[in-house]
Amino acid sequence: MMDGVENSNNLADTINNTLSPVSDFVASIIFYAVDVGGVSLPLVVVWLMVAGVVMTVSLRFINFRGFRHAVSMVFNPHDQDGADGEISHFQALSAALSGTIGLGNIASVPIAIVIGGPGAVFWMIIAGFFGMATKFAECAMAVKYRKILPDGRSIGGPMYYIEAEFNRRGLKTIGKGVAIFFALMTIGGSISFFQINQSHAQFANVTGISAPLTFATVMSALVAFIALGGIKRIGLMASRLVPFMAILYLGAAIIIIALNISSLPDVIVTIFKSAFGLEAAGGGMVGALINGMRRATYSSEAGVGSAAIAHSAVKTNEPLTEGYVALLEPFIDTVVVCTITALVVILTGAYEPFMYQEGAVGIQITSNAFAGTFAWFPIILLISSTLFAFTSVVSWVFYGAQAVGYLTNGSKQIDIIFKVAICVLLCASAALSVSSILDFIDSMIFAMAIPNILVLYLMLPEIKRDVKAYELKHNI
Repeated sequence: MMDGVENSNNLADTINNTLSPVSDFVASIIFYAVDVGGVSLPLVVVWLMVAGVVMTVSLRFINFRGFRHAVSMVFNPHDQDGADGEISHFQALSAALSGTIGLGNIASVPIAIVIGGPGAVFWMIIAGFFGMATKFAECAMAVKYRKILPDGRSIGGPMYYIEAEFNRRGLKTIGKGVAIFFALMTIGGSISFFQINQSHAQFANVTGISAPLTFATVMSALVAFIALGGIKRIGLMASRLVPFMAILYLGAAIIIIALNISSLPDVIVTIFKSAFGLEAAGGGMVGALINGMRRATYSSEAGVGSAAIAHSAVKTNEPLTEGYVALLEPFIDTVVVCTITALVVILTGAYEPFMYQEGAVGIQITSNAFAGTFAWFPIILLISSTLFAFTSVVSWVFYGAQAVGYLTNGSKQIDIIFKVAICVLLCASAALSVSSILDFIDSMIFAMAIPNILVLYLMLPEIKRDVKAYELKHNI
């Protein structure tokens, strides 16, 4: 079953050739890189990582101090009686996780190992740890500066605290312009071609059926059904699917780790040796560090500001509570999910045939790692990857709609039109594997981090005051 594959490939080539000059130009700016020890380091990664370190130190390692309180807020909230907002802490966390736990966790991790060596895993974990503080700051401020519309809907995200901070400094026009820039980048980033495209690739690989248009149309229709229900339906869906995805994918991965448990100590030694340059793979310590940081920042999106949009819908009367809940997100996404994926890939040796291959397909490596233990495990990966893709697309459609809401003062009609339009556009995503479009969308997502982190630096004294007051009130 070819489903118009040849025609779609011709169209993809035409689009790619047309957009490549624009895409290359934009990507060259956003992902401008410097050479460090023979390894390319995008400056946007430095921007994100430095923010994580600054926030961690400034907030006195809230990543550690606030962890227990964060867990208690998820399962035993004390701030929701009579509060504004639409979803619970658990639903907000699930909705945000559904946007970050995507195919990046399955496909990006093996690429980091292939390019940077097993040591990339260590630096991935370190980057995830620092990202927890950035996520705390952006999500707490998103709740603090959100808007509650007359119909009870909440609308929020970095665009609101960006505008508020510049207004406070007497720079109203500049603040509005910067907030609009963030909103436009969010809208562009919400076109999740990659997720549907790669989940279809795994579907075709496992089933032997190549039906990109049908696959993408069915998934887009399901996305539309959930997204049109607003954040309440998204939160309900995410609170059901995210735990199920975690149990399914991580359960299968843990079985593989358990079957290879005797090799685990050697793998851990290999990771540490590679991380500190004691093995030459992937450029030694520099290659491991850079590739680990890159994949962690791409995976958790800490500092990008996207998850702050989902968290801003939480039902709470104390904004900082959602900051604590949000810091769990990079921990789950990067420290847990990415690490377990990495251990499966390294333990099974699935990455070794692909070492130093820049064009290696990450999901293929992960699939091989699963298949090497049980021939039917790629079916589990297929189900997991499809669910990961689906929930990620739903979250990003919502992010884009919230950005549109900022630009249109929360118009419900335009919200519906946008969601329908983007889902129609996504119907072609599995058939059009267009690298220029994917590069352009990635550029817009990481362009969001530039104004977001800048304003978080400006708001840092306020964040520190709020944290101090909250901790005194709750004896933390």
